[in-house]
Amino acid sequence: MLKSLFNWKVLVNLVVAIGVFVGLVWLTFRWLEYHTNHGQEIPVPNIVNKSVQEAIKVLDDSGLDYEVDSAQYNPKYRPFQVLQVYPTPGSRVKDGRAIMLKVNPRTWARVEVPDVINKYSGLAFQRLEQVGLKVGDTIFEPSIQKDAVLRIMFNGKEAKPKTKLPRFSVVDVVIGSGPMRNISIPSVVGLTVKEARAVIARSMFEVGIVEHEDGSKDESDIIYYQDPAAGDVRDQGMQIDLWASKKTPAELSAKIEQLNSVYRMKPDTGLPPIEYREMPAHQEPSYDAPPPAPAPRRETPKPADAVKSDAPKTTMTTTKPTAVATENKPKTTASNTNGSSGNNTSGNNKPATATTQKPAEKPKAKKVVVE
Repeated sequence: MLKSLFNWKVLVNLVVAIGVFVGLVWLTFRWLEYHTNHGQEIPVPNIVNKSVQEAIKVLDDSGLDYEVDSAQYNPKYRPFQVLQVYPTPGSRVKDGRAIMLKVNPRTWARVEVPDVINKYSGLAFQRLEQVGLKVGDTIFEPSIQKDAVLRIMFNGKEAKPKTKLPRFSVVDVVIGSGPMRNISIPSVVGLTVKEARAVIARSMFEVGIVEHEDGSKDESDIIYYQDPAAGDVRDQGMQIDLWASKKTPAELSAKIEQLNSVYRMKPDTGLPPIEYREMPAHQEPSYDAPPPAPAPRRETPKPADAVKSDAPKTTMTTTKPTAVATENKPKTTASNTNGSSGNNTSGNNKPATATTQKPAEKPKAKKVVVE
């Protein structure tokens, strides 16, 4: 077996194989050197703070490619000014290497206008500031949507939602101020449905029910009746119902009379008119101050002697005849014993009888003994 390995034919084949392998490797490296420009390096030029047009021209002359990337806008630098280069200036790169340029954009990055239509104005302002838009003028416009955002204006034109604007742009906001009152309703009889819609919208009303006589929805039908009637006064946003047909209003007089009987009812004038009287304003009752109470009278007390003296006077008048009677009684007895005449006896007995009967008439008299 060893003899077969050292056979000259085997050795020749082995040498040929090694030579082919080495040749292929050498050719591969030579091809890589040629393809990658091995040993040929170019220094990166210093193009920082140049304009992007000047930087591109320098790179083209040096045989280098470039890629431009816009960084965040910085108002301290000029628009389209090169702020950064990668690889850094002075680095050696091969011919054809792409150099990354970061350029200051012309203005702020664009942002989308948020959808804040028909939203409350306070929330809409917050949303606009969050995306980077500033609110300029606030314009109020009559609308039934009070305090709601109707439109967003940018440079005098309406900016619809998702429109891209430069960041920190100033936008004007149109807000509803509430409906207008007492607007005269326009006349749309004789117009087509399409024309009537435009007239009603300009007058700040809305189209209500549109009833076609033939049941179709042709916008070219002629309006022959409307409710409310033309000239009536309504508030903004009220609906106007329309009746349309391909016939003229003159041909539909019977239909118009029928609609008048429903929508144009005349008030009954036989009833007395209703009078509205304003109630007088409630007034708080006024109360007068009560008169001052009279000062209490102070009675001067009578002295005790005066009270004492009054009481005996009354008693003495009542009891005096009793005392007299008692004094005369012995006299009468005395005259009878001395043998006086009967006249004297009767005369003396009279007062005695009276004096004896008087105390019987007043049994409740208070007797006061005076010493």
